[in-house]
Amino acid sequence: MADTRTLVAGLEHKILKLIEENNRLSKTSASQAETIRKMNERLEVLEKTNVELSEQLNKKIIADAFNSEHEIEEGRKRVQALMREIEHCISLVNK
Repeated sequence: MADTRTLVAGLEHKILKLIEENNRLSKTSASQAETIRKMNERLEVLEKTNVELSEQLNKKIIADAFNSEHEIEEGRKRVQALMREIEHCISLVNK
């Protein structure tokens, strides 16, 4: 009879330990699930930001391509104006 009581007490102790372990693991699992949910939300935000920034970069590249042609033409005009001014100065020196 004492052996049976000892056996039952041992089983009860093991069952209580397993219940505690199960509760601990359940809490850990819930915490990890929440962390995963938050990380997925952050990932979505970062992916949207990445798409927006990529679109902005593409627009800037296209805009810069058009601006470059405009800037080149303005540069040519400035050089021509400077050349005319230099020629004018040379003609004044020669007088």
